[in-house]
Amino acid sequence: MDRILVSACLLGRRVRYDGRAKTSDDALLTAWRSEGRLVSFCPEVAGGLPVPRPPAEIEAGAGGEAVLNGTARVLRPDGGDVTDMFLIGANAALTTARSFGVRMAILKEGSPSCGIFRIYDGSFEGRSVAGEGVTAALLTANGIQVFGEDDLGAAAAHLAHLEGTGEHRADTHP
Repeated sequence: MDRILVSACLLGRRVRYDGRAKTSDDALLTAWRSEGRLVSFCPEVAGGLPVPRPPAEIEAGAGGEAVLNGTARVLRPDGGDVTDMFLIGANAALTTARSFGVRMAILKEGSPSCGIFRIYDGSFEGRSVAGEGVTAALLTANGIQVFGEDDLGAAAAHLAHLEGTGEHRADTHP
């Protein structure tokens, strides 16, 4: 049985910057949870950020790949640099995924960690741009297929494909 890494906030954990959850009541997540497939994870908390915490955005909407290669930072509205915590959290997510043999993840869209297609532009004015978060970029770069919470149908199709083809599983040892 394939395991699925899931943003903890989607599973009801109050780990977001504002101390809230973004609980998804989607039937697929409920079914996968009951099957024991889900691995709950919050890269920001794993990186050492408190709950609640000031919001953070990737500067100039540069995206997770730019943060990973050192050409962009993750900043708070006061200019405080939290890049290292986002990198630690992304690497912890990858380590966790590998330890469970995870080949796919469902992440919270819009997050500077977990955004798949959209992140905020770095202005802290609520404007979003195309791009992915730091954790999403790292997981993708390491062969883990990522989906947003609004794309669970595609995630289910991918899971069926993975389990139906008997593809070689990634190393399941940390």
